[in-house]
Amino acid sequence: MTTTPPAVEAIGLVKTFGQNRAVDGVDLRVEAGTVYGVLGPNGAGKTTTISMLATLLKPDAGEARVFGHDVRREPQQVRRLIGVTGQYASVDETLSATENLVVFSRLLGLSRAESKRKSAELLERFGLTEAARRPLKAFSGGMRRRLDLAASLIAQPPLIFLDEPTTGLDPRTRAQMWDTIRELVQTGSTVLLTTQYLDEADQLADRIAVIDHGRVVAEGTGDELKASIGTASLQLRLADALRLDAARSIVRTTLGVEAVVSPEGSRLTAPMAEPDRVTDLLVSFRDAGISLAEMSVQKPTLDEVFLTITGAPATADEDTQRELEGSIA
Repeated sequence: MTTTPPAVEAIGLVKTFGQNRAVDGVDLRVEAGTVYGVLGPNGAGKTTTISMLATLLKPDAGEARVFGHDVRREPQQVRRLIGVTGQYASVDETLSATENLVVFSRLLGLSRAESKRKSAELLERFGLTEAARRPLKAFSGGMRRRLDLAASLIAQPPLIFLDEPTTGLDPRTRAQMWDTIRELVQTGSTVLLTTQYLDEADQLADRIAVIDHGRVVAEGTGDELKASIGTASLQLRLADALRLDAARSIVRTTLGVEAVVSPEGSRLTAPMAEPDRVTDLLVSFRDAGISLAEMSVQKPTLDEVFLTITGAPATADEDTQRELEGSIA
């Protein structure tokens, strides 16, 4: 029986720029037909990793394959299978949207008629038909990002690398891009996504890799990563703040954990390792005459995962230009 190779398989990828080991043994496996998210703080090596997988940089060590094709030995075959959208639009501002897409199409070997047809189809798909003849210098940031993504889809590649695709977009345009990414996967593409937005990875990615100092330090689904740093927490606000000590004692006795009082002294937060025992807690509060004004369950967020694993917040990937400049030097 023939098995389908993964869309991306990387084993021990290494890339060094001078004394800087930007990528230090990265392992990745991306199954076909999924969205795979890559997160990491500034300088983590995300963009360098993507550049090696997309054949833009040669690995110093390790192996990488795209749908079974080796990125070093078979770069031309790999390039036929991928589309790459970087953080900044790779389009010509002096040309219109249509002219940009026609140029890209012709460079990819499409005939003049096919180029025009494909350009019109993509402009409609990305909601840019009305702006088709407008020069790019009159485009908003969101329109440029959509055009750049459209350009990467001219050849309809089965694997698409999206490096920070929604950086700088307003919330509405960002949501439109999310819908487009979901549609790409529904129509058969695989997406490898780097992002500075943790909620974006949470919303879109089937699996997520966290890269720090050139290594994959955590990998799994969003729920698995959240569970790795602890359980959900129970948030309680008492109707009478004077009963906080009594409430803490009941939490300790019933749940077997210590509740933490909020700085303003009006809430209790307790780890909730056994959700079934919350009912017992509520019964104990009622028997003790303690009334709750509010109760909620708070799951760990990807932000907390990120801070716990890397010790740094997720921010824009400012290492991109430095890494690529290092590769040229």
